[in-house]
Amino acid sequence: MEERHRSAEFILLLKDLDAYYPADCTIRIILDNHSAHTSRETRAYLATRPNRFKYVHTPTHGSWLNIVETLFGKMARTFLRHIRVQSRQELPQRILKGVAEINEEPVVHRWKAFEALDMFC
Repeated sequence: MEERHRSAEFILLLKDLDAYYPADCTIRIILDNHSAHTSRETRAYLATRPNRFKYVHTPTHGSWLNIVETLFGKMARTFLRHIRVQSRQELPQRILKGVAEINEEPVVHRWKAFEALDMFC
């Protein structure tokens, strides 16, 4: 997890995804409208990898459509509510502990809107 969320960090994530998945796959990413996702630097990197990444943007002000935002909201309402951490290192520890508790009783999400798309290689 990066401390900052700039284009440079996002491009590092794209490079990690590119290295992880087979070269013949199109990598589909669901994104919000954060400026790092569409910055000049990000577009320049994407131009070096034509057709490798396909963006699916959630609508502006549609954070409820983003499953990650839903998880962040759940975290804020439950195990992160009213906490005070003593250090920068303690917060990720608390988050990982909370995620482990959530994973004890997982909820499977199935995106019906994408059933017709070939989402996997």
